[in-house]
Amino acid sequence: MNETATEKNIIIESVDPFEEALGAWIDRNFDAFAEQNGVKCKYTPFAFTAKQNGSIVGVIKGHSFYREVHISELIVNETCRGQGVGTRLLDAAEAFFSGKDFDHFTLTTYRFQAPAFYQKRGFTLEFIRENPACPALAKYFFIKDII
Repeated sequence: MNETATEKNIIIESVDPFEEALGAWIDRNFDAFAEQNGVKCKYTPFAFTAKQNGSIVGVIKGHSFYREVHISELIVNETCRGQGVGTRLLDAAEAFFSGKDFDHFTLTTYRFQAPAFYQKRGFTLEFIRENPACPALAKYFFIKDII
């Protein structure tokens, strides 16, 4: 294989994904590339917790970027499921981003998790990526407009 001098001098290494300097480098470069293309990155991580008697019983976590908000995690303690905790966490995220120049929320979930919950909460199913080897891991892609 023909390698350039630059390719020969590049070293690939594993790093801590939470390293502050790494996050700052990513932010700077995403922002610069977005601005070169006439858009604003607006990357902002968020998280809300639900607590009962001082203990966490639910979490919603994600980030905003460009004109969307992506929900990466929503989990409620098994003992609190079916009591509206997940709905209240979604409501908190929706209220936080309402009126802040974002178009929609996106998220993915698996068949064994909560696709029906998100549909009840007004999310639209965009598509399903089936998993023939393990049907429970069919991945559902959802979107919901921000009002």
